[in-house]
Amino acid sequence: MEHGVGASAVVGVSTRDELFGEVRVTLDAAHGLVTVDGDGLPLVVVRRAAGTGDVDEQMPVGTRDGRRLALAVDGGAVPVSPGRGRLTRRSFRVDVTHAGVRYRLVPDSLTGSRLLRGAERVGELSSDGDGVVVARWVTGAGVRPVEVALGYALAAAFGTGALPMWMLLLDALGDLVPG
Repeated sequence: MEHGVGASAVVGVSTRDELFGEVRVTLDAAHGLVTVDGDGLPLVVVRRAAGTGDVDEQMPVGTRDGRRLALAVDGGAVPVSPGRGRLTRRSFRVDVTHAGVRYRLVPDSLTGSRLLRGAERVGELSSDGDGVVVARWVTGAGVRPVEVALGYALAAAFGTGALPMWMLLLDALGDLVPG
């Protein structure tokens, strides 16, 4: 879930979701802000704390430190816990608990991630970290409006996909070789 994002412009994207119609995603990478709303969807906001130093330019929202992030659904605070993003795809996961339900966005390919409700897969999402999110929902999963909004918000804020462990390991080893 590492993607290069220009930190200068605010990007607003409107997408037609297959289940819920228009979904609006706004990404302000410079200020670490993602908002998602749409027809019948709750407003979801992911925000990096103001004055946060050491902004990670590879991450749309600028950090994977959950202490420096706030997530809100229709104005209500929701805990967000991103993984550290190290050697395994699973380490790039993002966990959210809303209304007693645990959601997880976790990479499952180079470019895509799956959204889980508990252990159940509810959707497949992809985003290059530029505010554009493509979502496919699992037929028969009973996908709820809050899940659609959370899926789009997490994908836009953290990007999707990750390299397999062997490629990440080679990259890390390459960093150790003097050049």
